[in-house]
Amino acid sequence: MMMYIKKTATTLLGSLAATAIFAFVVSMACQSNDAEKADGPAAGGDASFQLENAFPALNFDRPVEFTHAGDGTNRVFVLEQPGRIRLFENDPAVKTAGVYLDIQSRVSSAGEMGLLGLAFHPNFKQNGYFFVNYTKDNPRETIISRFKASTANANQVDPTTETILLRFPQPYANHNGGKIAFGPDGFLYIATGDGGSGGDPQNNAQNRTNYLGKILRIDVNATTKGAYGIPADNPYVGNKDGHLEEIFAYGLRNPWRFSFDSNTGQIWAGDVGQNTLEEIDIITKGGNYGWRLKEGNNCFNPANNCDQGNLVMPVHQYPRTDGLSITGGVVYRGTKIPALQGKYIYADYVSKKVWSLNVSGSTASNNQLIASDAGSVSAFGEDANKELYILDHTGGSIKRFVAKP
Repeated sequence: MMMYIKKTATTLLGSLAATAIFAFVVSMACQSNDAEKADGPAAGGDASFQLENAFPALNFDRPVEFTHAGDGTNRVFVLEQPGRIRLFENDPAVKTAGVYLDIQSRVSSAGEMGLLGLAFHPNFKQNGYFFVNYTKDNPRETIISRFKASTANANQVDPTTETILLRFPQPYANHNGGKIAFGPDGFLYIATGDGGSGGDPQNNAQNRTNYLGKILRIDVNATTKGAYGIPADNPYVGNKDGHLEEIFAYGLRNPWRFSFDSNTGQIWAGDVGQNTLEEIDIITKGGNYGWRLKEGNNCFNPANNCDQGNLVMPVHQYPRTDGLSITGGVVYRGTKIPALQGKYIYADYVSKKVWSLNVSGSTASNNQLIASDAGSVSAFGEDANKELYILDHTGGSIKRFVAKP
């Protein structure tokens, strides 16, 4: 059990100090296995809602993404890190979840590696296309690829329909990023980590000639780069300095999860910290978010007098006393929990806490703890009605906030 816990502690966390891993082991060892246990807001929080298991009969193998296809059906999809996509009706009474796609034989899922991202084409109902982000070994690489469903309402997809769009090497097994999502502009955004180890030893995040430590943006409807194209307004289109034209923003350590605010189009990302700070960023075109020069607002390499003049500062950060690995969330635009409307909801994988932030333009304030035992939160998801779901990576359950009786 302790070996399993220690392995889980490395999953999605980045390179933690030994003391941090020990704290996580203790935390995990004390975790309740009751997936249906409600968890009300902490003292001082809103007492009008609580957490519950959204689908009590279902359990998943290391879930890392929850989404829908935008196809007008009631289906939702859960990504399992070992290499499967599961689908089922968005109904608390659902009893089974089918296997939509199984590519476990292609995926290496040890530690932080695995099937990490899923995004359905905005015109999925017409073309059947969806996209995934996964890691493989021999050689170790990140793969961004497209699959095609035979019909939009198909319940299973043939793995041989894969078309690889983009691949790039991973020097280490951690800090793979993983999230992919279509923006309101119709382009596909891809989060990549700095390549791993600790402290970004290759300085990948500041190197605009590689894909690591970045947010990428590509046009999946074009073919100028093979199976994709470059949006005409990407910041490095036509540059003469060797900067990759796919880069949208850079200087990130491990932006494991990001999301688009459906009202404003802003990109909110949680970037996992190194030693002292976890941060939340609003991602803007061409922005340099500072890693490894800085961690949060603090200098990192060099430890002092780092030049932060052109770096984008986080909109929020928190110390390791509150958690050890941020999981970026979403700005809630659903209707079932009025107290959370318009707030950015995020979590920490290790401390199991969930917080809300008030959002005003490009600022965030009034950080409030709203759940103190949500499990090892690997991701947040939304259904077609913009209702919020929380994935417990270790427990295998999908949770949601509901009005308190």
